[in-house]
Amino acid sequence: MSQRKPQDLFGLLVIALGTICAIYAVVFLDWTQLNLGYWLIMFITVTCSSYLIVKIPGTKGEITVSDTFIFLTLLLFGGEAAVLLAIADGLVASIRITKRPVPFAFNPAVMACATLASVLTVRSFFGPARVVTLENFSARYVMMICILAFVQYIVNSGLAAIRFAMITKQKLWQTWKDSFLWTSITYFAGASAAGIIAKLIENIGFYALLSVVPIVAVVYFTYRVYLRNVEVSQAQAEQAQKHVAELSHHIAEQERISRALKEREEQFRSAFDHAAGMALVSLEGRWEKVNQSLCQILGYTEDQLLATTFQALTHPEDLGNDLHQLYQLRENKVATAQSEKRFFHEAGQEVWILQSVSLVRGDDDSPLHYIFQLLDVTERKQSEEKIYHAAFHDALTGLPNRILLTERLSLAVERAKRHSDYQFAVLFIDLDRFKFVNDSLGHQYGDLLLTQVAERLQGCVRKLDTVARLGGDEFAILLDGIESFENVDPTAERIQEQLTSPFDLNGKEAHISGSIGIALSTSAYQCPEDVLRDSDLAMYRAKANGKARHELFDQSLHDRAVQQMELETALRHAIENQELLLHYQPIVKLDAGKISGFEALVRWKHPKRGVIFPQEFIPLAEETGLIVALDLYVLREACRQIVVWHKQFSFDSPLTISANLSAHHFKHPELIEQVATILRETGIDPHCVRLEVTESLVIADPAQAAEILHKLKLLGVKLSLDDFGTGYSSLSYLHRFPFDILKIDRSFVGRIEEDANSVQIVETIILLAEKLRMDVVAEGIETLHQQTHLNALGCSFGQGYLFSKPVPVELAESLLLKQENEAPTSLAAQFGAGDKVINNWAM
Repeated sequence: MSQRKPQDLFGLLVIALGTICAIYAVVFLDWTQLNLGYWLIMFITVTCSSYLIVKIPGTKGEITVSDTFIFLTLLLFGGEAAVLLAIADGLVASIRITKRPVPFAFNPAVMACATLASVLTVRSFFGPARVVTLENFSARYVMMICILAFVQYIVNSGLAAIRFAMITKQKLWQTWKDSFLWTSITYFAGASAAGIIAKLIENIGFYALLSVVPIVAVVYFTYRVYLRNVEVSQAQAEQAQKHVAELSHHIAEQERISRALKEREEQFRSAFDHAAGMALVSLEGRWEKVNQSLCQILGYTEDQLLATTFQALTHPEDLGNDLHQLYQLRENKVATAQSEKRFFHEAGQEVWILQSVSLVRGDDDSPLHYIFQLLDVTERKQSEEKIYHAAFHDALTGLPNRILLTERLSLAVERAKRHSDYQFAVLFIDLDRFKFVNDSLGHQYGDLLLTQVAERLQGCVRKLDTVARLGGDEFAILLDGIESFENVDPTAERIQEQLTSPFDLNGKEAHISGSIGIALSTSAYQCPEDVLRDSDLAMYRAKANGKARHELFDQSLHDRAVQQMELETALRHAIENQELLLHYQPIVKLDAGKISGFEALVRWKHPKRGVIFPQEFIPLAEETGLIVALDLYVLREACRQIVVWHKQFSFDSPLTISANLSAHHFKHPELIEQVATILRETGIDPHCVRLEVTESLVIADPAQAAEILHKLKLLGVKLSLDDFGTGYSSLSYLHRFPFDILKIDRSFVGRIEEDANSVQIVETIILLAEKLRMDVVAEGIETLHQQTHLNALGCSFGQGYLFSKPVPVELAESLLLKQENEAPTSLAAQFGAGDKVINNWAM
């Protein structure tokens, strides 16, 4: 259903109000007072008066006899009778002027509203109008007549003006002033006439009305004749004035044409001499006449131009189009030929010209010569070329950017589809150690390095090849139309050689290399994005295999990338859907043989692949940033489980839980708040929590690590240094960090039975920890001999397959239950043989 217009909605509102007024009049009308006089007035109004209209000259107003009869009815028979008469008069008028529903009902509704408004106003000030009419003629009676006319005028013209303003979309005041202001005279004239007639009827009788009607008719028709004569005289005067104006205009136009003809030749000559560039050219192309501007544009003198042809100065690539346009002009196929072309300047450079050519014909329609109009647009073309270059080239190096490379690669892909012998290759290059140079020397030197790399890459390939910068330290090379794929490897080796050569950055020497991935056109590629994707995958394999090398893409790389993407998606869902499981490996007090705590290790129970171990999904989590959510999940679940075990079992000392913090999570700005939240939510004693960080993480940025560790320490948790002994330089500043536990790396523990150096290293670590008042946990204990040796060296705690593999929560509870119910005399009695444990709990 279409939405109604505002004027229609307003019309419906007024119609509703008019209906209410009609109902009011019918309900409150004293029908007994309506005599033959009322029905006579009704008959005269609806049959004659609506057609007796007198236009007011010079205005948009008109006088209708019906207004007089409505006012007369109000004075003689009361307001309700006048409302009904107004509605009847409005309906008759609507029949005459419109057939549309809303305007048809709008007119009588407006008259009903206006009449009732005037009736109620008069009653509020003077009482019933009939009563005042019966009184002697007085100023009060005149005042009532004026107010009656005024209210009728305001309401009637106001409602009509509002709807008319909505239709014309003009301002209300402007609409009312232009169309309705001067109609006020009709209301005051009608009300005055009604007042006089009412008094006559009061004094003489109702037959006074019949005596007035002939007089009104005579006046009406006399006035109509007068108006018609006035209109005829006015029309004749206007016609005469129009003839005078036309004659004056004709004389002035002739004088103007005469002056224009005299000036035209001078103007044409001046325009030709001072135009941007104009020339008359013969049909053969010889310059016949040139202006000074054209000479300045092309750098030739007038004599030099007249001695040559336009063909001789036109760029060869544009001449064919010129000759075709001139042919179309001669054949009348076009009226004007316009194009942008290049002329040769006298100094030798190219000049871009906007050229417009038209053909002059003789009286017999035969071609005479051409008119050339030339405008120098060289600066605009140069600006356009700069904009184009900026859109498709890298701002720093000037190399093509990804957009231009993709366009050219798209052409290569399409050409390879059409021609089986066409071959191309894409080399995706990522600079190794660029970030180190950029961070150490600054971005200014980094930018200088990139520009030098761009120059060296361009020197390694042919001119028809495309060297592009994709962004950052990534470049790509399109080897276009190569004869053999055997040429690709030598090109990659040349690039490697160039990149490994030292770079001189304003006196500072920098060394980098490049990891290169290669994609060949043998894979029947359908779009350029696929080629770039595959070369990118090959580049990442080159980085993974040691950097400073090149790798060729094969399908296994793509399959693995798809698998990794699917695995990443599954890992996100696993964290959200709690598909991750925690396994717990006991940490044993070596001298007592009792479990002092557990290390929480995560496993992933994939719905299709089964249990996935950390070495497969932890690197993916670190790469994608999911490691933070993973760390928090492990810590929260582990803390919750320890709280349960504290309630379930009794311990000589509180059971501890160890959980790893990844390098990515360790530097997370919300780490401290996240750990504090977990401690608060689980209700665990912070002293039972041991957060483990690796030695390599600490020595990477000692100052930042020390700050974070001290903040964690303030939470009350214990801090453990994992894989201790593998960082080489950590002994020199270990005392700066607030660690509580040192964990001896399994590589030392595994060689303790056969390598004297390992024994000395372990002994040194234990003595160092003792001096620093730290506990020591040995990882990877697999034999009783290792356990005995470590215990003899003074190692307090240990974990490993000798005691238990990481086990599910149910088996961990079994160990705690067994420890609580038995009093073992040895570790073997407590945990059973190490091999047996491994066999029973192997996952």
